[in-house]
Amino acid sequence: MVSFTIVAAAVLVSLHNALAVPSGITSLINHETVGKQLEARQGGYYSFWSEGGGSFRCNQQGGGKYTCNWSGQPGGGFVAGTGFKPGGSRTVKYSGTYDAKGPGYLALYGWTRNPLIEYYIIESYDVLAPGEPWTRKGNFTFEEGTYELYTSQRVNKPSIEGTRTFTQFWSVRTEKRVGGTITTQKHFDAWSKAGMRLGGHDYMILCTEGFANGTLLPSGSSSITVS
Repeated sequence: MVSFTIVAAAVLVSLHNALAVPSGITSLINHETVGKQLEARQGGYYSFWSEGGGSFRCNQQGGGKYTCNWSGQPGGGFVAGTGFKPGGSRTVKYSGTYDAKGPGYLALYGWTRNPLIEYYIIESYDVLAPGEPWTRKGNFTFEEGTYELYTSQRVNKPSIEGTRTFTQFWSVRTEKRVGGTITTQKHFDAWSKAGMRLGGHDYMILCTEGFANGTLLPSGSSSITVS
């Protein structure tokens, strides 16, 4: 899995791989201010990040819609999406298309602080290919579907608080879909019952992510609208 430091930028409309994130750039960006500007201009919080070789083109089109086209090379990856800041207990509706090859996800993705947690509710994928070992924590079923629960640990990796060691929470849908409703509190409650404790919510986006893992390279396209 790709290491990521999410960069939200209000001025980014068409983004190319040339915008790989330099070391330390997160200290130069006021994410709170940028997020509020984006909500005012685009009607939603938008984030884009990329690194390494490949072509990663993502367009924020307003009204909760974004599109991505990608073709990664070894060491390359990206994540882009639109959503909410703060995240938390929400009913997230989304629709669109997602056609991916190789490692990556279509997922509701977010962070919490105290504790620092990176989380995914994965809706669709071609190859999961996690970068760290997953520990299975069970599964749960409700009206929106069945999800497998996992945790993993990242050591000295980029985060919304800089380089940190933190835990990742995962809900992985057993029947893939592109479009529907995600009731986040259902996942948060299932995680809590499995001993997976979240902190205070930062941002949350319905993201497209692609990343290289060894000889496995990502490619594809997506067009997603979030409400």
